[in-house]
Amino acid sequence: MVKMPKTLFGYIWRASARHQLALCLLSVAVFALSTVPLELQRRIVNDAVAHGATATIMVLALAYAAVALLEGGIKLGLNVYRSWVSEKTVLGLRQGIGALTGHAVSAEDRARAEGVEISMILSEAEPIGGFAGISFSEPVLQGGLLVAIFGYLAFLEPWLALLALAIFSPQLVFVPLMQAAINRRVAARIETLREVSGGIVGASNGDATLAAAQNGQIERIFGLNMGVFKLKFSMNFLMNLMHHLGVATALGVGGWLAVEGRIEVGTVVAFVSGLGKVNDPWGDVVNWFREMTVVGMRYRLVAEGMRWLSGMAQDEQCKPAFLAPSRVKRPASA
Repeated sequence: MVKMPKTLFGYIWRASARHQLALCLLSVAVFALSTVPLELQRRIVNDAVAHGATATIMVLALAYAAVALLEGGIKLGLNVYRSWVSEKTVLGLRQGIGALTGHAVSAEDRARAEGVEISMILSEAEPIGGFAGISFSEPVLQGGLLVAIFGYLAFLEPWLALLALAIFSPQLVFVPLMQAAINRRVAARIETLREVSGGIVGASNGDATLAAAQNGQIERIFGLNMGVFKLKFSMNFLMNLMHHLGVATALGVGGWLAVEGRIEVGTVVAFVSGLGKVNDPWGDVVNWFREMTVVGMRYRLVAEGMRWLSGMAQDEQCKPAFLAPSRVKRPASA
């Protein structure tokens, strides 16, 4: 009998807890260095405009390059380590699914079971394992970057930081709503793909009824995929719009304050650069949330399938979603 953890994070922690802790430590090192280039940039601009101190500017520029090299080197190691953890998790999951091959199931479900195994091994294990590399370290890294950068911007100019935060805040509303709609379509797509896999196996065994149903299922997959693309790209458009509104606010208000002599030009430059550095980690947080919700749903279906294939669900009442009528509410195709 296969005993899979109930949650995606439970499975990842069981498979790679020690490596997750190491990845989180590397993530802390990266975001701890994130505000240093902003401060060096501010000082370089201010020294150039106000004092013309060439020697100081050269020293600060070399320090900037050294910090960038150090930060980049740690990120390189972090990314390679993440990839290794992901691939090891994919390997373990595929081996676990492959070990279930040949377990007895009822004759009428044999073709469908073989299709489910093919789908899980070839396509469903990879996203789950791929998420393992970023599961814990990504929110630590990107959340730490956001806190560090916004904290630095608030230290430089609290009112500008507050305005920028207010412009970013609508994303806290529309991102979860749009992602929930994406998740519904992804869940329906996975179940449909499993039906197609089972149909292919059934057709190869001479089941003409299953073979005739494939075109409709494939067209449904196309409609679900297009719905996902429309929602995803619309979300990206709105996020980019919020970012550029924040930059425009910083340039307008910051430029006015600089003309009035209330802040230095270097502060405006550092603030705009900081907003640029905020956009990437915020986008990465949204991508992580998007992937976490989709992969979590994938993991639930894979764990359910593995339990069934290992003989833990034999009667009709215990059949999982890909054998019983779909429990996922099917959205419109687009």
